[in-house]
Amino acid sequence: MSWKSTPASADRLRAKLDDEFETVAKPQGLRRSSDARRAQEAAEPAPDKDQWQRSSEQRASQPRASGQRGAARGGPRSARQSESESDAGFETASVGSDDAAADDGKQARRGPSLKMRAVGYLSRREHAREELARKLAAYAEDADEVESVLDALEKEGWLSTERFAQSLVHRRASRQGAARIVQELRQHGVDDTQVAELREQLRATEYDRALEVWKKRFDAKPQDRTVYAKQARFLASRGFAHDVIRRILGEGDED
Repeated sequence: MSWKSTPASADRLRAKLDDEFETVAKPQGLRRSSDARRAQEAAEPAPDKDQWQRSSEQRASQPRASGQRGAARGGPRSARQSESESDAGFETASVGSDDAAADDGKQARRGPSLKMRAVGYLSRREHAREELARKLAAYAEDADEVESVLDALEKEGWLSTERFAQSLVHRRASRQGAARIVQELRQHGVDDTQVAELREQLRATEYDRALEVWKKRFDAKPQDRTVYAKQARFLASRGFAHDVIRRILGEGDED
């Protein structure tokens, strides 16, 4: 005799196997909760179409509200918006303060006053009036301002062209002749009267100074025309007079 299962018998068999499995594998408490959940699902009615449509409409309206909640929580979207608003506010504030910033920048570029700059130059070394005027011209609005500062410095004893001339002669005399030093004094605008006085002082010591410069460079007097010309050119380039050079090197070859 053949046995053929029917759908009803198959369902009963599966239910029986499930009950046996739950009895063996699951604790008593889990079986009761599983039975209660199946009973609750069977008792709940299926949602109708109208309720499903209303739920869909509510979900569709949620992005705007969630965006607002995200802004309140400071999420990514609110961070971008805040950054944009901050940039806009900064640009507005910057435009409003352009004039004040320009004034401050001009003052920063000007830096110290003309008088303070001049005192700084004079504290490092002596300057002639004309030399100091050229340096200050780059920081002054007009020439009258420079002249006013120079007058005040001379009155207070900071600036003295005579003192500058004496300082220059002292620094150059051990290495250069009278002609070279006089040329530099005139370039700095030293008065002709003072230049003449200093030239006479330098001429009085020209030979001794030239001899010291020659000894530091050469060991012996020249023995031929080539060496004589070389030593003579060296002393002449330092500004020493030709009569002093002939005294040091000798008359040389007249031919």
